[in-house]
Amino acid sequence: MTKPFGPDHLARRDFLSLAGAAGAAATLAPAVGVAAASKTAGFVTKMDFKDPKWNRDAFARLQGSLDPTQTHYGHYFGTVLGVTPNERVQELCGFEGFSATRLLHLEDGSYRKLLRETVFYRDPASGKLLDHWQNPWTGEVVKVVNVANDPFNLTIGEFYPDPPSYGGLNQDKPPKRPLLLNWRLIGDNTLGLTTDIHLYYPNALQPDKWPRESSGKMAQVSEMFRYIIRLEDMQNPALMSVPYNGTWNRVTPWLPWMLLGDKPGNVLYVGNMTAYDSLKYIPDDIIKYTEQHLPKFLQAPDKDYGPSLSSLENYAREQQPAPLPPKP
Repeated sequence: MTKPFGPDHLARRDFLSLAGAAGAAATLAPAVGVAAASKTAGFVTKMDFKDPKWNRDAFARLQGSLDPTQTHYGHYFGTVLGVTPNERVQELCGFEGFSATRLLHLEDGSYRKLLRETVFYRDPASGKLLDHWQNPWTGEVVKVVNVANDPFNLTIGEFYPDPPSYGGLNQDKPPKRPLLLNWRLIGDNTLGLTTDIHLYYPNALQPDKWPRESSGKMAQVSEMFRYIIRLEDMQNPALMSVPYNGTWNRVTPWLPWMLLGDKPGNVLYVGNMTAYDSLKYIPDDIIKYTEQHLPKFLQAPDKDYGPSLSSLENYAREQQPAPLPPKP
């Protein structure tokens, strides 16, 4: 979840300051509402990089608020690049979005992260939200399909979660490992965290059905997160959520709505990320669009449901294959 992607239009409406950004589990816990999990559990405050319980609680406080009545918002923005062999990398468009997260406390001390997330695309020159995009290689104008994933859930516990299953497409099941994350002290006052995931699994958009949308039979996807945290915030037992800034990068096949098919190359998202306890720092145009078209995304889920799918799987479920262009 998940950059500080914001153009210079951050005016905010206070009434939208509602109390409040990696992998999803294939098997969902039984549905549970906020009322059934409303207690705020204690958490480990003594920093110990080799303690799975401290890692669990520290990571949960970055991902959301330990108060399950609160929605926590991730915010990310940046640039979508096109990477092709034997030519320079091209800026294709900008992107910006946010996630809405709630953490539910589970009986074993783990946290169930319930999340909805959006990504919208911007014109790189004007910064305006895009509804159509011109392919720089062919000149074709295509309809933009924004990301609206609901839900994308996972469990944060004392062990690394299984990689996301994407509705059963990804069958990778590595052995269980204690949750010992890649933390690093930076100077006297800063804590850094690196979390990466690299996946290769069958594409939900198979080329025989989706010849213009599909990059091939397999999807190669990586996400790289870098968190920069004030040490005093992580050590503060009064903070139910810990603020951070950082970067988010994603390597992924061509976005299906670009209709680039099996053209050699891929997309690279390069951006920033941060998180807030309200919506007041999310740009107005993003909020207005979400109010009009995706209003439930302004709040996190309050029950656990699924399956948890990425934008590729949702595209396959919600869109139709584009017609083939006429032969010359």
